[in-house]
Amino acid sequence: MKSTTEKLRLDKYLWSIRLFKTRSLASDACDKGKVKFNGSQAKPSKHVNVDDEYEVKTEAKKWRIKVTGLLHNRVQYAEAINYYMDITPAEEIERLQFQAATFHTGKRLSKIGRPTKKQRRDMDDVVNGEE
Repeated sequence: MKSTTEKLRLDKYLWSIRLFKTRSLASDACDKGKVKFNGSQAKPSKHVNVDDEYEVKTEAKKWRIKVTGLLHNRVQYAEAINYYMDITPAEEIERLQFQAATFHTGKRLSKIGRPTKKQRRDMDDVVNGEE
């Protein structure tokens, strides 16, 4: 870990701990108000300090993280998780699990929706008056 007096931009930190795929996505999230520090919007150029707490909304999850160390370069996930602590409340995690369970994939359920060829022929016979 680096010393706590060093300066590190928020967007670079969020990218390096792998919450965002690119630094520009992290910067955009800050600009759009999806990253909050003490309840207010955090700018991408804000300097990160150890023990800061941030609320971060990504596409997949709403995070609450506590900074435990400064990481300047992107590293593999197994190492990156040592530089922050996930303090997301339990009710938020439960809400996300419920939301994932009810997620609709767009695939039709079996035997519901469009008729099969046989059902279609039978319907055509009824409409045309043949039996």
